[in-house]
Amino acid sequence: MLYTFPVAVKFKSPLKSIQIDRYGGSEVLIHRDIAVPQPAAGEVLIRITHAGINFMDIHTREGKYAKSQTYKVGLPCTLGMEGAGEIVAFGAGVTDFKAGDRVAYCIAWGSYAEYAAVPASRVVKVPAALPLEMAAASVFHGFTAHYLAHDVGHLEPGVSCLVHAASGGIGQILIQLAKRLGATVYATTSTHEKAQVARERGADLAVLYEDGGFAEAIRAATAGRGVDVVFDSIGKATLRDSFRATRKRGLVVAYGSVSGSVTDLDPIELGEAGSLFLTRPRLADHLPDAATTRRRADEIFAALLDGSLKISIAGRYTLDDVAAAHAALEERRMIGKPVIAMDSQ
Repeated sequence: MLYTFPVAVKFKSPLKSIQIDRYGGSEVLIHRDIAVPQPAAGEVLIRITHAGINFMDIHTREGKYAKSQTYKVGLPCTLGMEGAGEIVAFGAGVTDFKAGDRVAYCIAWGSYAEYAAVPASRVVKVPAALPLEMAAASVFHGFTAHYLAHDVGHLEPGVSCLVHAASGGIGQILIQLAKRLGATVYATTSTHEKAQVARERGADLAVLYEDGGFAEAIRAATAGRGVDVVFDSIGKATLRDSFRATRKRGLVVAYGSVSGSVTDLDPIELGEAGSLFLTRPRLADHLPDAATTRRRADEIFAALLDGSLKISIAGRYTLDDVAAAHAALEERRMIGKPVIAMDSQ
């Protein structure tokens, strides 16, 4: 059964979307007209006003999640797994939302389109004072930084951490949350311009990560000890040097692999590096239920509204230039978070 607005909702048909039928580079992106999705039981139908763009979209396009049990998507697939907008309809069993609610979500595919049907458990309400563009820019990256800082890194006064890719969407938020928790924050970036952004977000020290030289810099800054926690989203290009930047019995959090996956790691390397702990967490496992998702959203949205958390919009795109957005992200030309604005609403 489908429940709709108390007043008539006129859907423009067909709807615009960006889909893929096969995996590959930007050449596999298809501009396709689709029908309005129908929300199943437990789902809401959202008129998307803004969609976030992130590396998961690129990895999905490339087929890196083709065998994943958590993030597996079938083909054809409408890309995009984070967005914001307004609920216009909902399926049976949905009781926490009503038509007209301003909402945002992540970890549900289909936001590169004008409408998306999303599990209600993934959806959070957006405060009236928070622009929907900012909500779309903050959910995936904000929730990720939140669980990394609180649940994985256990950051607090006296704890030191290293944040790689510190000028990126997650990196900038992670620095700010780490400082709010009282941690000492070191950062790496690929350029001096990006290093300045990291310092502006609160990093105590920012260095370039090229050629692994950051490990020596971090060791020098910590009197030879190394940091307690490393947050590494880069992967192949940095992971082993991250080991060298970590104190004995410290924690390395490998939560991304934008430079490629490490496929030849022998666990003995962790012992040789100082009996290190290595974990590879996923956001989906840290959003186990609606209550946890909404708790993270409440904290991120509150920080945005009181000004203690700032998120930079790296670029504003439409469905017509998604390929350009992907290219800029892949080529590390972005500082902050790119978003799509639906231009036909």
